[in-house]
Amino acid sequence: MSNDPHVRAAKFAIGQIVKHRVYPFRGVIYDVDPTFNNSEEWWQSIPEEVRPKKDQPFYHLFAENAETTYEAYVSEQNLLIDDSGKPVSHPAVKDFFSELRDGRYLFSNRLQS
Repeated sequence: MSNDPHVRAAKFAIGQIVKHRVYPFRGVIYDVDPTFNNSEEWWQSIPEEVRPKKDQPFYHLFAENAETTYEAYVSEQNLLIDDSGKPVSHPAVKDFFSELRDGRYLFSNRLQS
């Protein structure tokens, strides 16, 4: 845990299925940054009126929408729990996680050395 008093604990966990608050996509979390950890160019590319603050957790997702699968980097303020119970179809899910149980993916033992 960080000693920085401005860093707060993450609201969501690895393996949890979430959906975007505004845009029509969902995904499974595979990593969490305690604060923004992407390029300034990426951050500036977000329209200012919807640009998230950097001092919050950011989540790496194996994401999907109606057309495709991809990886997404999303601020905590823009995520909601996805309680649909549906699996995420991103092909990397099977490499990171072993199964979907009670709406959450469990880590695969293959990742452990």
